[in-house]
Amino acid sequence: MRPGLALALVSASVVCVLGAAPRAEQPLPARLADTGGGTQLIVARAPRTESTSGTVSWWDLRDGRWVRAGSAPARFGANGLVEGTSRKQGTNTTPTGLYDIPFGFGIEAPPSGTTVEYRPVLESSWWCEDTASRAYNRWVDPLPADCRGAESEHLVSYRPQYSYGLVIGFNYERPVRGRGAGIFLHVNGRGATAGCVSVPSDDMRRILRWAEPSRSPHIVIGTADGVTAVTRY
Repeated sequence: MRPGLALALVSASVVCVLGAAPRAEQPLPARLADTGGGTQLIVARAPRTESTSGTVSWWDLRDGRWVRAGSAPARFGANGLVEGTSRKQGTNTTPTGLYDIPFGFGIEAPPSGTTVEYRPVLESSWWCEDTASRAYNRWVDPLPADCRGAESEHLVSYRPQYSYGLVIGFNYERPVRGRGAGIFLHVNGRGATAGCVSVPSDDMRRILRWAEPSRSPHIVIGTADGVTAVTRY
């Protein structure tokens, strides 16, 4: 038998035994049902709905392909995650779903290079969470008369959490009273959150420098699989 023919037969037998080489898995954002239509995406993913920790990764769409720009360990609500459309206020759960990012904010000055709208947190800055107020689920400065401070967040009081943050557009455009208010991507505190997503301070600064309003960044929150899998949104 000719040496070349023997080599070809051996190669063919190896392919038959091992099978064809598997195709590379698509980047996570490419497997989502929707990414919001922009070219930047933050993915906050927990292993299961009862999880209080997971990962946040941020991605750029370049030449038609999603490329990961960074990743960080993340924390979620103390009672895990729940479908955003059925969430209830005060449950310490993080709402799953795909959301826009209205603006950034912080007690600290914005990191150098930040281009998103960034509101400085002042002594007079609040997030109204009073379901009876016309300002429900809105930044207010100062606190309006119809918004009870006991039902709201005095933003300057939350350090280090609100040293830097991005507003997550959950229940924001047309707020449903009682569904939830004040859901942010912010700096880690001591443990799980009251419903927000949090990351280490250095990573929050990286995300603020990375996000570009002209590229319509969105955030998707979900689990690795199941009915709240990030790929469903």
